[in-house]
Amino acid sequence: MKRHWPAVIILIIVTVVIAGECISGYRKREADDKAMADVRANEPVDTAWRGWSYFHIPRQAEDSDLIWYGYELIAHTADYLGPKGSVMQITNGMNCQNCHLEGGTVPYGNNYGKVFSTYPKYRARNHGVQTIYDRINDCLERSLNGWQLDSNLREMKAIYAYMEWLGSDVPKGASPGGTGLVRLPYLDRAADPEAGRKVYVSQCQSCHGVNGEGQINGQTNAYVYPPLWGPHSYNDGAGLFRISNFAAFVKNNMPFGISYQHATLSDAEAWDVAAFVNSCERPHKDQSADWKEIADKPIDFPFGPYADSFPETQHKYGPFEPIRTALEQASK
Repeated sequence: MKRHWPAVIILIIVTVVIAGECISGYRKREADDKAMADVRANEPVDTAWRGWSYFHIPRQAEDSDLIWYGYELIAHTADYLGPKGSVMQITNGMNCQNCHLEGGTVPYGNNYGKVFSTYPKYRARNHGVQTIYDRINDCLERSLNGWQLDSNLREMKAIYAYMEWLGSDVPKGASPGGTGLVRLPYLDRAADPEAGRKVYVSQCQSCHGVNGEGQINGQTNAYVYPPLWGPHSYNDGAGLFRISNFAAFVKNNMPFGISYQHATLSDAEAWDVAAFVNSCERPHKDQSADWKEIADKPIDFPFGPYADSFPETQHKYGPFEPIRTALEQASK
C-alpha cells in the first residue's frame, strides 16, 4: 500500500496549529473574563430597590383583583378619575405614574418602595401623623389638583392594596436604597429660570409642548405626556413645586428614557429647568393649614413666613447654602 507521508504530515501540522489556536483563543477568553470580573468586583454595588411590574401581580391571590385595580388606578388614573373618568371626575387628567414612574417601581423615580414600611408616620407639613390613605389624598389634592377619596371607597382600598403588595418584602420601618429622590448638591448661585427655559426647549419641549401643555391622547381623556404648567398641571402645593424635588426628579429620569445610571442633564441644568418650570403659572392650593411649625419648613419651600430673614425669592430659587448655614448657626 502506497503511503502519502507528505499529506499525513501536513494534516498533523494543520491539526496541531488549529489546536494551538483553539487553546490560545480559550486562554485569551479566560483572561478577558477574569479582567471583566476584576472590573465588576471594583464597581459599587447597586442596591436600589425596584418593585415588581404589574405582570407579577398574583392571579390566584384572594385580593389579586383589588391589587390589579390599584395598579390600573395608579397607571391610568385619568381613565377612571380624570375630567372624563369612567368612575368619577375628581382629578386634572394627569396619572399618578406621571410622577411615580412605571407604577411607582423605578429607582429614584418617586417609587413606592418605602410607603407601606414607613406609614403611618409624622409629617411636619401636616403637623400630624398621616396614614397611607391621608398621603394618597394629599397627592390627589395637590399633584392631581383634585379632590379627596373616601377611604371606604373601592378605589382607595385598591390603591392601598397595590402599595401593600409592592412593599410586602420591605421590612417594617426600612427605607430601601433607591426610594425617594437623589438630593442634588446646592448650586453656588440661584437657579436661573431663563437658563432653564433653554434646557426646556432643547430637552423637554418635544414631549411636554411649547407652552408646557403636555400631549393629550386620541380619546382626549388622559395625557400621554403630562402638562408641566397651566390649568391641568400640578398645583403650587405639590411636592414637585419645590425645585429641589423637581431638579432631583428630572436629573435621574428625564428626558424620557434615561435612568439614574445614565443621566444626561448636568446638576446645574436640572436646577435651572426646575426653576423655569416652577416659575410658570399653575393652579393655586390653599396652604394656610400647612407648616404650623414654620421652623420645620424645608429651605426651598417657596412661600413664607420663615424662621429666618431670607426673602421668599431666595427660598424659591436659591442660593440655598447661605440659608442652610444660617439655620445651622442659629440652632447651636
